Amino acid sequence: MNFPDALFPQAWALGAFPPLLAIWFWSIRTAPWKRLGDSGQLNVWLGTVVLLVLVWSMKAGVNPGLNLHLLGATMFTLMFGRQLAIIGLSAVLAGVTLNLGLQGHEGWLAYGLNALVLAVFPVLLADGIRLGVERLLPENFFVYVFVTSFFGAATTAMATGLLASLLLWMADVYAATVLLDDYLTYFLLLGFAEAWLNGALITLMVVYAPHWVGSFDDRRYLLNK
Repeated sequence: MNFPDALFPQAWALGAFPPLLAIWFWSIRTAPWKRLGDSGQLNVWLGTVVLLVLVWSMKAGVNPGLNLHLLGATMFTLMFGRQLAIIGLSAVLAGVTLNLGLQGHEGWLAYGLNALVLAVFPVLLADGIRLGVERLLPENFFVYVFVTSFFGAATTAMATGLLASLLLWMADVYAATVLLDDYLTYFLLLGFAEAWLNGALITLMVVYAPHWVGSFDDRRYLLNK
């Protein structure tokens, strides 16, 4: 999903930085930094960043900009909230971009566009799904695991692929038929893989280390159920 520098017009690439900087400013100002003041929580946050750098580096694809890889955005959002997740995924993208730059494959021009598509959009969508589930569905452990985590991860991954495809089509990089045949079809499969992985990891964490998942409350989902 990472867009190379030369894929989009320069105006698109540069125009993505002002909204990204505004979102970073909001995230830094409102993030629950006190939580990372605990060394254990900080280690988990940093460990998640490192893990996702490795996951994002393992991607498959043929044409530029049509790479596929797991996101982990829903997991990061459920664990640390939207602000810390946006900052964390931006750091993940920076690590991947730096690694690719050292290999001579990509630069930093498209970083802003990549960050909006791969970090900001999926995090806000995942958090929106979480809020919607909390308001509309019963407060139940299985609702949290299967709807918020499993279904939320699949929806977020598929929607991110749809957004990336829409941008590629609008910029006239690829024809709609190419995107439908060579990209979106596989993104549906990736969505299920994302759902299973995210659901499994969140389930393990809420059972054995619930303090790692900030959006999970024992009293809300387990007490008197």
